[in-house]
Amino acid sequence: MLTGLKGLGKGLFARAAAAELVAEPGVPQPPTDLHPDILIPEHPPENKEEAKKREDGAEYRRKRSIPIDEIRQMTHRLHTRPTLGSRRVVIIDPADDLERNAANALLKALEEPPQGTFFLLVTHRPGRLLPTIRSRCRVLRFAPLEATKIDAILRENAPQADAPARAAAVAAAEGSPGAALDFVGQDLGKVHQLMTRLITEGDEHFALRGALAEEIGTRPDRERQQAAVDLARAVVAAELGRGDAAHTQQAIAVHGDLVRLSGQLPTYNFDPALAMMEIGALLASLAMPREAV
Repeated sequence: MLTGLKGLGKGLFARAAAAELVAEPGVPQPPTDLHPDILIPEHPPENKEEAKKREDGAEYRRKRSIPIDEIRQMTHRLHTRPTLGSRRVVIIDPADDLERNAANALLKALEEPPQGTFFLLVTHRPGRLLPTIRSRCRVLRFAPLEATKIDAILRENAPQADAPARAAAVAAAEGSPGAALDFVGQDLGKVHQLMTRLITEGDEHFALRGALAEEIGTRPDRERQQAAVDLARAVVAAELGRGDAAHTQQAIAVHGDLVRLSGQLPTYNFDPALAMMEIGALLASLAMPREAV
């Protein structure tokens, strides 16, 4: 089980490790994603219309979870011998997305794995997995990177990002270079500056909250909204322990509200401006005296 923040390279590591495990001396090996002895259950198309797009070679939307049918197809393959050698690897990436029935089906395979079969479970949130699955896995933890290292990665791989954009990405990434690279494309440097000011200055006349809503845009996509909430959560997390006990308690409460909001964004149809005003109010509450809150 490969655990750690999303964006630390766990999936890439799993594929590289799988290629090493199935390799046989003197036997040519196809690419990992085409290798007959490396099985990677997928997130299938969202519906029949998206499945048709896949058949036509076009981009298509995938389901958010890995259904039991994908795991059944994989376990059926385990009843046969490996094609090119003596070993086979199953990669579940991420295992967090397994549906309940799919997780139970995977558990049966883990309980009695065929000889020469290795399972690599990529997970960003191992607590979401069944305890019985976790207990059958060795754990390899991927540590988050220091801010200076993430900044260096951004300078190399996203040279178009200016200093405010990199600072926002580093803050939101919380140690994940992949998250930082995804985040920098959202151009939230000014949003980061406004959020920092809300925490330090407050917003008695609603000016900063209005600027925050304006900066996020009138019709941002879900990814941009999610990135803004993640950034706010990271900014608040940095406040923990900086003040007295009352400030820390308020920061914990605000962080909890932001976590709940982050979970609601994918399914609730929030007005973007009102959502940002709410985020601004939560951040500004950290600058107010405890009595005012």
